[in-house]
Amino acid sequence: MRLDLYQAETARIAAEQSALLAQAKTILSEGRALTPLEQGGVLHALQILIENAIGKAKQWLKTSGQPVPISGYDAFSALANSAMIAPDDLPAWNAIVGLRNRLVHDYMNIDMDQVYALLIADKYQFVVRFLLKEFQP
Repeated sequence: MRLDLYQAETARIAAEQSALLAQAKTILSEGRALTPLEQGGVLHALQILIENAIGKAKQWLKTSGQPVPISGYDAFSALANSAMIAPDDLPAWNAIVGLRNRLVHDYMNIDMDQVYALLIADKYQFVVRFLLKEFQP
């Protein structure tokens, strides 16, 4: 896929999923609990956002002619080492990749209160900003 098309698609997905998360944040801010279906939607939206970012990180590495690691952790580490993301941001990326892994592999032990806190504090927005940013090779 052409880089411009890939970047447009990651931006579209970011806008779509972040809009869903914003709706959930509004519901929570109004004091209403999320239904089980809404909770599932929040978890899925977070997973899609994070997986989209991991894919984009790997695409940036590939486009810049660097080796593409299998691990999401390693992909963001390589971006930080290449100054494509700020090295100081790496702990946040490691945490968000860890959340993705937990959503996929340890889904029976998700603490929804922590997920809600993440939503209310907009702590996922750096992922959205990354997905909206265009890579210029």
